[in-house]
Amino acid sequence: MSEQVLIQFRADKELKQEVSEIYESLGMDLPTAFRIFMTRSKMVKGLPFEATLPKSTVTRAEAKRAFYELRQQASDLPEMSLDEINAEISAARAERRR
Repeated sequence: MSEQVLIQFRADKELKQEVSEIYESLGMDLPTAFRIFMTRSKMVKGLPFEATLPKSTVTRAEAKRAFYELRQQASDLPEMSLDEINAEISAARAERRR
């Protein structure tokens, strides 16, 4: 057996708890999960999952422009009463149940 070393790092307490619960439901503890992560990293010679940036991002100005365009489109729609809105919601829910 090769020499073992201690690895320590800091993590958010809530994140650690949530992740520990996930691994426990899979039948392993956190140290075992990290050993699996490191072994897989060694096998693939990198992160054992895809780590890429999104292909495109939306700037604040673009999001604001899209919001105002949608708002303009909605302004052309006829006004609905609360009863009409509730009737439309009920009809949509009934359709989903079928």
